[in-house]
Formats: sequence, C-alpha cells, structure tokens
Amino acid sequence: MAMVIVGVLLLVLKLTAVSVVAQWSWWAVLAPFMLAIVWWHWADTSGWTKRREMEKLDARKQERREKNLVALGLDVKSRRKR
Repeated sequence: MAMVIVGVLLLVLKLTAVSVVAQWSWWAVLAPFMLAIVWWHWADTSGWTKRREMEKLDARKQERREKNLVALGLDVKSRRKR
C-alpha cells in the first residue's frame, strides 16, 4: 500500500510539473506501481496473505471462546489462580 501512495504522489508531481520529479522519466515515476504489483503477486502466490488471514481468524475465535467461557462462569484461568 505504501508503494501505491508513493506512486500516486510521484504521478501527481509529474503531471503538475512540480519539483524535480517533472524532469524524471516516466519509468522512474511508474516504478512504485510496478513494485506494488510484484509484491501483491508474490504475497498471493506464496500464501503469505492467506496465512495472515487465518492467524487473525484463529485469534478472534480464541478470544470469542474465552469470552464465552467467562460469561458462563467457566473461566479456567481465574480458577487456576485460587
């Protein structure tokens, strides 16, 4: 996402002819977009994004389970402290 933001900023600077960026080649201005595409392709094909999604779901499931146990009065952690 950061590469897309940098790319948009460079693109706006190039199109408005502001600063040194107006003198840069189009390849240099569009390079962050290309890098973002390469990153997203790698993240999807390697399974990195899916693993992170599954970890978040597992954490939410565990948190919800602990909350329900506390609500039922079956809080295992508080029993161990006694």
